[in-house]
Amino acid sequence: MTGKTDAPKPHGLGRNASNYGDRDFALYLRRSFAKSMGYSQAMLDKPVVGIADTGSDYNNCHRTAPELIEAVKRGVLAAGGLPLAFPTISICEPSLSPCSMHYRNLMALDTEAMLANQPMDAAVLVGGCDKTVPAQLMAAISSGTPSVMLVVGPMLAQSFAGERLSACTDCRRYWARYRAGEVSGERIKTLEGKLATTAGTCGVMGTASTMACIASTLGFMPLDAASAPAVHADRLRMAEEAGAQAVRLINKPVTPLSLMTQGNLDNAVRVLLSIGGSTNAVVHLAAIAGRAGLKLDLKRLDELSETTPVLVDLKPTGEGYMEDFHAAGGMQALLWEIRDLLDLDTLDLDGVTLRDRIGDGSHFVDRKIIRAREKPVSPVGGLVTLYGSLAPDGAILKRSAATESLFETEARCLVFDGLEDLANRVDDPELDVLATDILVLKNAGPRSPAGMPEAGYLPIPKKLARQGVKDMVRISDCRMSGTAFGTIVLHVAPEASVGGPLALAETGDRIRLSVKDRRIELLVAEDEMARRRALWSPAPAPARGWDRLVHEQVTQAPQGADLAFMLPPGR
Repeated sequence: MTGKTDAPKPHGLGRNASNYGDRDFALYLRRSFAKSMGYSQAMLDKPVVGIADTGSDYNNCHRTAPELIEAVKRGVLAAGGLPLAFPTISICEPSLSPCSMHYRNLMALDTEAMLANQPMDAAVLVGGCDKTVPAQLMAAISSGTPSVMLVVGPMLAQSFAGERLSACTDCRRYWARYRAGEVSGERIKTLEGKLATTAGTCGVMGTASTMACIASTLGFMPLDAASAPAVHADRLRMAEEAGAQAVRLINKPVTPLSLMTQGNLDNAVRVLLSIGGSTNAVVHLAAIAGRAGLKLDLKRLDELSETTPVLVDLKPTGEGYMEDFHAAGGMQALLWEIRDLLDLDTLDLDGVTLRDRIGDGSHFVDRKIIRAREKPVSPVGGLVTLYGSLAPDGAILKRSAATESLFETEARCLVFDGLEDLANRVDDPELDVLATDILVLKNAGPRSPAGMPEAGYLPIPKKLARQGVKDMVRISDCRMSGTAFGTIVLHVAPEASVGGPLALAETGDRIRLSVKDRRIELLVAEDEMARRRALWSPAPAPARGWDRLVHEQVTQAPQGADLAFMLPPGR
């Protein structure tokens, strides 16, 4: 017998042939249609780099996507590949109802299907605004397609009337002052056109920039690509390099899954804590890890938080903006400062260790923005995990953006049954509320019709805001923007919509928050809780479509609020 050799695996346009029962015909038809777009046979013979295009007229953050894609194409062509861009769902927080988080998993589903089933050997993922980066990384891991992340980058801050402004911490700060009667209607209208004046994601350490820092730490893009402003020429050069790197991945494939080690996950958590990053990143990182068969353990996060200092002085935790972080040395300078806390043997897409990526310490660093270890913004990490009778499966508090005097609080609570109830009552002059009360919002978690919105930043009731109240303890099963601030307990699990203890909380109950003890307790007798539970019933399921699928499949916040059927077996 003669030995059989394995046939070479198809590449480029030969991959993922349509199924007509005749593979040769499928490829003949594909080449014929491709030639109708003017490609030569020489181009069609090249390896293919797919480029996920998230540009949209609804997405202000991504309005540079067209020029970034052109730069990616230059890099691909120069390296010997054929670039083919394709559209996917684009997500932008202000443009979606009920909220963008409700569609993160839809984007991940869409992107995975396109990565896995179109003919491409590698991909460049163009993302940036909040949920797009986690959705794309989730998709890349599940599809197995070697992928380079390319974020659009942060916007620049705007100088206005003697101060610098940038979305969206300053948006929230001024809106709170407007509600308190400190800023006029005319002034707030003028500010509306001054808070976001260039392309790019929010200019503070919000969710978009947090996820960019995490993606670069994980090795999906260069370290400086996490912070280069959207409008800088550097961003276009990074796009060109992303195209070249994708071609390198064709010649030496590195799967996204191979980057997702426990050491790399711990590195990502350390970075999240040291930058004073967004609470949203906890949910997104849990979802990304879940796709790789890993678990983001909230107790482990809390353990790492106690030994990880906050070193980056940016809003909402500090005073600076992302452009300052980039100019101060960016991720290389930050990682150098915490190198003893990191697994330095983790690899990036080019097989370079984190040890080599952060260099020898000869880089420039601006200590006004990136602090030295001995002079941190905070000696401990920005996030803590809470457990207790109100959150048996955990909750999150961003202590680096909270009021320390509220960390140990026991008080009466005022409960809002959902977003409509909140909107209808929070500014009622007759509302029975004191500055010492705890505000509670329920029925806004991942399974609720609200879709886990960024509503955890409950507004201070107007009657209190106008008395000068700036912060109160606020508790919910939803999220808050990474640009927000305050003593806010989020992601309470199990959520109210699945019958978690939060569903049974009532106005007048007492709640105890202890950051020191990591506890959040609903102080209601067990027999009373049993009585309330007997009366509770879940809301009916949505009738059809995406809402119905989410209702049936979405996991809780500690598991990343992913769709259960998209997780690997055993997860």
